[in-house]
Amino acid sequence: MPKPPPEDAKLRNLREQGAVNPHPQAVADDLFTASEFFDPRDLIQVKYEMLRRVERDGQSVTKAAAGFGFSRPSFYQAQSALAQRGLAGLIPLKRGPKQARKLSAAVLEFVRQARRDDPSLSARDLVGRIRERYAVTVHPRTIERGLARDQKKRRGSE
Repeated sequence: MPKPPPEDAKLRNLREQGAVNPHPQAVADDLFTASEFFDPRDLIQVKYEMLRRVERDGQSVTKAAAGFGFSRPSFYQAQSALAQRGLAGLIPLKRGPKQARKLSAAVLEFVRQARRDDPSLSARDLVGRIRERYAVTVHPRTIERGLARDQKKRRGSE
């Protein structure tokens, strides 16, 4: 079986930034098919040129979206993001929670205090106490990860 070609530096950087177009083959606009300068793998460039095609060239939203491999709703989302945050708005945002929801600072402090009072308490033991006090069900592994993160922060600030 032949080895796949090595990934080029630009594609590697796009991956690190989360800016790889998942469907570069869907980009059919002349800019991208006729020039090496325009890279269909670059999601930000593709979105920007799609928006420019409508704004500057007067192309319909439907035609531009299709030519760049997007849906009309995706066009409007990109247009809104550009208007609100500029070019940085075209960079995809990381999905998922940005911080612990159930293991808030108050719950983590409660866990630390309970552990100071009784160092033999396991994460499993703390689940019931947290549910009782905060009416939140937390998995024992979430408590362990929260404590580990907390330890890491404390070591880093010393």
